[in-house]
Amino acid sequence: MATTESVPRSKRRASSTKAQGRRTELLRIAAELFATRGYTTTTVRDIGDAAGILSGSLYHHFDSKEAMLDEILRDFLGSLHEAFAEIVAAGDPPRQALDGLIRHSFATIAQRPHAVALYQNESALLTYLPDFSFVARTSGDITALWLGVLTAGVESGDFRSDLEPGVAYRFIRDSVWGSVGWFKPQGKLTHEKLAGQYLAMLYGGLLAA
Repeated sequence: MATTESVPRSKRRASSTKAQGRRTELLRIAAELFATRGYTTTTVRDIGDAAGILSGSLYHHFDSKEAMLDEILRDFLGSLHEAFAEIVAAGDPPRQALDGLIRHSFATIAQRPHAVALYQNESALLTYLPDFSFVARTSGDITALWLGVLTAGVESGDFRSDLEPGVAYRFIRDSVWGSVGWFKPQGKLTHEKLAGQYLAMLYGGLLAA
């Protein structure tokens, strides 16, 4: 049964396949505009113009611009947490688990760059919106998964014991997700190769042996 926490405030009014497809397209457009122009400066009219419809028509699908932001972030963070949890639950050794978390992160950047950029850009704003408290909770759950892997790696001897897991996580998190600002999924460097480059530097360093 769906809980209040899991149901977006857009109420998911559409039921037909065509209508759901239209909603998905509108959310894709909204995510791109929110990410590139900023949430506060993007208007419902902007979204309607980009979608080729009257702004009032958006209200047949969503209650408000805020409801669109809610659904974009709820879907993005929920999917991300679920994927990370599955990687950790597989029970692989810490280094292999960390590889999996990092590789999935780069894959997500390639597949959902606007959702990633939106979350990165609007994190400060979201702390002031009471209806978006789920963002901080889910982000905290994700952080706990990563810290669990890093801590397990220190305890097993796979990772250095002189490094603080919390600091290591912040360095990894910010460098990985920050690449959304310059990585081009359609360029010659695929997200798989980018992840490989990152892991090689993370584990081997920059200096030649």
